[in-house]
Parts: sequence; C-alpha cells; structure tokens
Amino acid sequence: MTERALRLGTRRSKLAMAQSGHVAEEVRRLTGRDVELVEITTYGDVSREHLAQIGGTGVFVAALRDALLRGDVDFAVHSLKDLPTTPHEGLTLAATPKREDPRDALVARDGLTFHELPDGARIGTGSPRRMAQLNAYARSHGLRIETVPIRGNVDTRIGYVRSGELDAVVLAAAGLHRIGRIDEVTDFLSVDFVLPAPGQGALAIECRAGADGHDTALAAALGQLDDPHTRAAVTAERSLLAALEAGCSAPVGALADLLADGQVATEMRLRGVVGTPDGSALVQLSTTGPVPTSHGDAIALGRELASEMLAKGAAGLMGERAL
Repeated sequence: MTERALRLGTRRSKLAMAQSGHVAEEVRRLTGRDVELVEITTYGDVSREHLAQIGGTGVFVAALRDALLRGDVDFAVHSLKDLPTTPHEGLTLAATPKREDPRDALVARDGLTFHELPDGARIGTGSPRRMAQLNAYARSHGLRIETVPIRGNVDTRIGYVRSGELDAVVLAAAGLHRIGRIDEVTDFLSVDFVLPAPGQGALAIECRAGADGHDTALAAALGQLDDPHTRAAVTAERSLLAALEAGCSAPVGALADLLADGQVATEMRLRGVVGTPDGSALVQLSTTGPVPTSHGDAIALGRELASEMLAKGAAGLMGERAL
C-alpha cells in the first residue's frame, strides 16, 4: 500500500512557496514519499499594520503551528527570523538547512549603490533594525537619508522604487535569491555596517515532537537536512535575542560566523547591535569563543554577548520587549 503524501504547511506568499517548494523536493528525495504543500494564511499576512505595531513576534508562524498541532499538516517551513525564540510545547525544530546569504540588499533606482544615493534619499524598509543601522551609519558619515516604513510583498516593495515614490528599498538578499530576483539588487549591504536579523537567510523546518512512530520517524528524516554550522550560528544569534528579551520586530541585529585558520574553523565570532530607529543611539559589540560543540555552548555565547550589551544600556533602546 502506498504511503499517503506528507503535508507541508506554508504561508501563501511567493517567497514562502518558493522556500517550501525547495524543502519539499529535498524531503521527497530523502523519504521517497510525495509531499504536498498546504497553504495557510497567517495573521501577519492579512494585517496591514506595521510589524512593530502588531508585535512582530510569531505573527507569521502561529497559524502554521496551530495547523501542526491539530494534525492538519505534518511539518512546516518558516523563515527562521520569524520564529519566536521560546520553544513551543509539542513541536520540535527538526532542521535548519544550510543558510543562504544573510546580508541585506539594496534595490535602488537607476542601479545606484547605497553611497551613490542622492542627498535626502528616501529608503523604504519595514524593519526597525534596518532603520536604526542605516540612520546611525548616515549620521556618522555625514549623509542625509530618510527611512520610510513600508509593508507588502517583494513586488509591492520594489514597486515603490519603480514608481519613483522611493529612491530605494532594503530587502533580505536570501529572499530575493530564492525567488529568482537577485539580479535586481543594486548593492549588497556589508554586515560591517548593517547586521542582519538573527537567523536571517536560514530556514526552520518544524514538526510535532509526539511520541508516536510517525512523528519520530519524520523528525529523524527531516533531521538529515540539518546543517551543523548553520544550527550553531543561528542558535547563538537567537540566544542573544532571547537574552535581550526582544521580539522579532525589535531593532536587534546579530550574526555569528566561523573564523577559520586555513581550512579549519577554530572560533565563532558573534556580533550584535541594538539601536533606536532614528539611529541616534546604538550599542554594537562582539565576542569570540571556541566553535560550539553543543547546543549549550552556542546558547552560552549568545547570553554572554547579551549580558555585555545590556550592561552598555541596550535595554533602553528597544521599543518592544518580548513577554
């Protein structure tokens, strides 16, 4: 008897469908079973408010998690940066596949790079994190820019540039790559001046943590898609976010990367930033430690940096604190 198709829960957006479609192909290859996409609408998809207003934390994942727990779907694919840092009872993060480019990318009119933008350029972004760092950089380099809060899918956001309403928008490079639109990028923003969101560029594959054989077998199969280096890096980044008690839409950036001695990774560097959206105040620090050999090691690295940032006044710069 043929096993039924596995049901993969996904948001309906073009990006989510592209991400989930890629994962579905990998799961088919690993399990030999068909995988069907089940489209689910989340609160974050239908609300027209800015993410900072609706809380950000979990607004794109709650409906998917509810569907998992009800048994409507067998597993779900999320953008990891949308996933709350608190574990969800009954669910497990089965895999974090190899990370895409974590950087932010600029799509500007006339093919302009960031430093070629005109004086007073209007730059659209829905992220307080991006606003904080772009404005801080502009302040420190004598540039005049205006960051404009926007929402919408990739087409909508890039449309603001094409129509002339904005000079540029900032989007995640990974998302543009996954939907085949990376050629529209006019500049990649160096992580030396704009740190990405914790987990940016990485996917999260989540399934039930039930005791029955089906759930256990599926979690084991999905676990084959896990990339240990990605898992360690995003665990450190999300640990920093959690220790700051900040939500997904708080102005927090973080990036963990491996420092190599020749071909061998010897250390992990974790960089973090918190700032006010206008860029007038910024706390940016980094720490370096041995490459984590366990989940606990990665968590400890994040907590260590968060403690240093809080000592420098990071808590007072965050408009949203997670409950």
